[in-house]
This record gives sequence, structure tokens and C-alpha cells, in this order.
Amino acid sequence: MGGTSTKRKLLYGIAGALALVAAVLLGKMLATQGGSDEQPTAQAPQEKPLAKLARRAPDDPLALGRPDAPVVMINYAELRCPFCAKFSRDIEPELIKRYVDAGVLRLEWRDFPIFGEESLEAAKAGRAAAAQGKFWEYTGAIYADAPEKGHPALPHDKLVDYAGRVGITDIAKFEADMNDPATFSAIQADATEGSQIGVSSTPTFVVNGEPILGAQPLEQFAAIIDQAKAEAG
Repeated sequence: MGGTSTKRKLLYGIAGALALVAAVLLGKMLATQGGSDEQPTAQAPQEKPLAKLARRAPDDPLALGRPDAPVVMINYAELRCPFCAKFSRDIEPELIKRYVDAGVLRLEWRDFPIFGEESLEAAKAGRAAAAQGKFWEYTGAIYADAPEKGHPALPHDKLVDYAGRVGITDIAKFEADMNDPATFSAIQADATEGSQIGVSSTPTFVVNGEPILGAQPLEQFAAIIDQAKAEAG
């Protein structure tokens, strides 16, 4: 119990402990993106620092789209966030139809559980679903049921019930994967990455190095993706 409690405290403490320092770091990085008193030289455009966060792993079950797509949208999200649910229901399907299916956009999920122990358990369940090829179906089912406001209750039995609903048949493996220390480590790595760049709320997006806070209107996402595609050539 002590080891698990320590791990949980460590994960929950990441955003609080690093957010201030990370926000300063992000501000400095964005300042370098925005320019300085010196005139830029006539060379190739400087790569945005946050663009390096894209992983582009071909076998990533928490990603949708071609690994070599010209635009990568990273989504720091959590399964009890009502605004993440709104993005999943209202915006993401259209982005998939317009851009992912066309080979323009790649979506990469990052776990950033910030609303307590049930959020952490839900993140672990998402990873367990991913291990059986059902990550997007699983998260979509949870988000489809999410209320417009507030954080849904996601106790263990409900997380298991969602697994059955999306066609996960090996529930024993699902629960074992939830409790695998490697699952916690992967979530912790995502949360640490987000905190180090100043993420403090969900959803937070990074599109080819350009940060976007919150579930913005579809056309704003479209405009940013179109611009990123044009800049990528």
C-alpha cells in the first residue's frame, strides 16, 4: 500500500510541483518562437521547440494517423474532464474525417490525470484497453456518457463494464494490465512531459509545436492545422 500511495502522490504532485517552473520555461520557449529584437537571418525557419514532442511511433495504440503525417496534434487529456469529452464528441470526429483520413494529421494522446484517484485509475484502464487494441473505442465510450459539467464517477467496476461494452473479451488481462507497474510508469511519463512544458489543465493541445488551450471551435482547429500543413510544405 505504501508504495502505491507514494506513486500516486508523486503523479498528483507533478503538475503542482513543476507547473510554475514549467510555465516559465514554456514562456521562454514561446518567446523565442515569437521573435526578439534581432532580425532573423534569411535561412530555413527555426523549428518550434515544442514540435520535438511528437513521438510518431508507428505502433503507438494511443495515436491515430500516419506516423509521417505533416501535422501532429498532441492532446494532453484525461477521462474525467468534461471539456475533453466535448472535444471527443464534437470536434475530434470531424478532424479525423477532414485530416486524419486524408493523411494530413496525426493525433497523439498524452495522459494527464488531474482530478484524483479515479482519474488515475481511468488512465490505467485506457492503457489496458490500448493493450487489446481498443483505446479509441474505450475512451470514446466514456466520453460519450460524460456529463456536460462536472467529473463523472469512474469506479473500478464501471471501468471494467466499459471494457466489456467496447468488445474487450479478456477482462482478466485488462485488469492485470491496469495494475502493471509499466502502465503507471507510462502515465507518469506523459504527465511529467506535460508539466515540464507548462500544461496545467485539460485538454491542452500542441499542433506542430503550437500550443492550444481548451476545446476550441472546430474552425479554429482547422485554421491552425491548415497553417501547420502549409508551413510543413
